[in-house]
Amino acid sequence: MKCFIYKSSKKDQLYLYLPRQDDFKDVPPILMDTMGQPVFVMELELNPERKLARANVAEVLAGLADRGFYLQMPPKDPLADMRVGS
Repeated sequence: MKCFIYKSSKKDQLYLYLPRQDDFKDVPPILMDTMGQPVFVMELELNPERKLARANVAEVLAGLADRGFYLQMPPKDPLADMRVGS
């Protein structure tokens, strides 16, 4: 399955995967507000055997099929929990 990946113009390391290029109709407006202006990054061919750096390909494929998009969140800051109590 082909997918099209966009990065957020507002939040670092937030990525949106879509099954069709520039087709944001299935993405909730609140998510689009959070992302800001989506910036096209790349087109990628996905299959169950493909490895992705920070996402589970099965979850991406399921999100694309079920919701019409997949949102890849920024990685959790490992020091964030330590700073909360400080």
